[in-house]
Amino acid sequence: MAPPILKLDDIFLSFGGAPLLAGAALQVEPGDKICLVGRNGSGKSTLLKIAAGLVEAQSGEVFRHPSSTVRYLEQAPDFAGFSTVQAYAEAGLGPGDDHYRVAYLLSHLGLTGEEDPKNLSGGEARRAALARVLAPEPDILLLDEPTNHLDLPTIEWLEGELQKSRSALVLISHDRRFLEKVSTATVWLDRGTSRRLDRGFAHFEAWRDQVLEAEELEQHKLGKAIEREEHWLRYGVTARRKRNMRRLGELQTMRSQYRGHKGPQGTVQATISDAQESGKLVIEANKITKTFGDRPIVAPFSTRVHRGDCIGLVGPNGAGKTTLLKMLTGQLAPDSGTVKLGTNLEIATLDQKREDLNPEETLAHYLTDGRGENLLVNGEQRHVTGYMKEFLFQPEQARTPIRNLSGGERARLMLARIMSRPANLLILDEPTNDLDIETLDLLQEIVAGFPGTVILVSHDRDFLDRTVTSTIAPAVPDAPDGRWIEYAGGYSDMLAQRKGAVEERKRAEKAAERSKPQEAAASSETAKGKGKLSYKQKFALDNLPKEMAKAEAEITQREERMADPSLFTKDPTTFNRLAAEMEKLRDSLMKMEEEWLELEMLREELEG
Repeated sequence: MAPPILKLDDIFLSFGGAPLLAGAALQVEPGDKICLVGRNGSGKSTLLKIAAGLVEAQSGEVFRHPSSTVRYLEQAPDFAGFSTVQAYAEAGLGPGDDHYRVAYLLSHLGLTGEEDPKNLSGGEARRAALARVLAPEPDILLLDEPTNHLDLPTIEWLEGELQKSRSALVLISHDRRFLEKVSTATVWLDRGTSRRLDRGFAHFEAWRDQVLEAEELEQHKLGKAIEREEHWLRYGVTARRKRNMRRLGELQTMRSQYRGHKGPQGTVQATISDAQESGKLVIEANKITKTFGDRPIVAPFSTRVHRGDCIGLVGPNGAGKTTLLKMLTGQLAPDSGTVKLGTNLEIATLDQKREDLNPEETLAHYLTDGRGENLLVNGEQRHVTGYMKEFLFQPEQARTPIRNLSGGERARLMLARIMSRPANLLILDEPTNDLDIETLDLLQEIVAGFPGTVILVSHDRDFLDRTVTSTIAPAVPDAPDGRWIEYAGGYSDMLAQRKGAVEERKRAEKAAERSKPQEAAASSETAKGKGKLSYKQKFALDNLPKEMAKAEAEITQREERMADPSLFTKDPTTFNRLAAEMEKLRDSLMKMEEEWLELEMLREELEG
């Protein structure tokens, strides 16, 4: 076993009251890929900052190998003194580091390097910070929520970079799929202490449940032992006084252990308030479009959303997901086309920017809208502190200003408010940001079991696969051109359908390539023999544009029919037939285009 390059042992830290860390440990060896997991507020970020040397523990051992380089991904990077993103990223390089790597990383992260740090969005700031810490390829990388504000293509690229990186890695993330793909070991921070599993995150939850079950069993055994000792003290045969005093002392110790035991932090327990049932048809969009300047954001797009649907919107940042969401919910008018909203809609919205939060407002005031100490949940009067407990807030936090909450606590607070309001249409824009895994589990259960309709934007692949019934994504993933396609199922289902279409297209291209030499030879022989186009070639050259236009119209007609998300569930046979017909039409169109191009080139050559 290689010696550790970073070691934290018996770390203690308290900010007053119960200690945040009490005996926590972390050991990193060369090549480790460790995910650090635990509830919001368990001290994960604090432990990472201690490892980076940014926070000092009150007691415990901290060892960093003198020759090891460490880079820490800040949640709020400091751009002071830097005129461009490139200058900021290059400042993270050490002597002998490759400056070209900064350009490589910025390019893959969607930045030019010339951006002014003062004008960066939250997502752009996170990308710049990633470029800075990744560029020097340090011995130890400490990453706190690296995927926040990143889109799916960038997350998948980052996965690949970290998997092949030689740096040892310790990361905190709420993204299950990301953790499963990157990590090879797991450190669980729970109630101030840490436990290590030398396997990746995919094995964590089963292991955690086993640990908690064993702990519960030990507590049960301890309780029974206390009962036996108490019975002996009361009714047992009198023994020597010294022995009695020893057993009495042991009993007091056991009582202290039993009473002082802190079980695992509770889970969020909540359901969304019932609302009047909406109409069967919730949203009907017909050929809606939106253009900003010369750039199309939404090309003609049609869909029908029915009660009970859960629709996921995915795509790279800037593709227009939020714009399309606002158009579908009537918040933004389309340039052309129509959007019709159904009847009896009661909408609840979770905004990704948390703009609904006033940092100076207290938690109680925010939840009750300033209407005293009670709020109405499912027609029942609830005291605000009791309701807060269901979302893991302590009663004393009722008078706490929102500005003092962490990102995860703010997300939980907004969920608490949404769930107290009657709703039959949930609009969730990046709902998983900053949520811990347990709260994510609850949100998944709520969305999956919600009797109304849900439309959500998310970059969390696992969350999408567990919740949505259909997925709307750009027709061209790498270079969105305003065209959107609706796929049946979740994110993985969408990828499978795309892969099938791509493979079919490749087969058609190979077949066309094989036929090209024969067609070209035949055309060449004909041209040599006659010196001009044959009647058949001339007829094809004139007629092919009409045939191509007809094929394009038939493809569009089938795309519009397949855009109905209910078609796949109600009539899968028709859906599959239309998909097969559309692929044949596309193959035919591609062949006609190639034939027309060859004939046109031949005509120009003969006439030239």
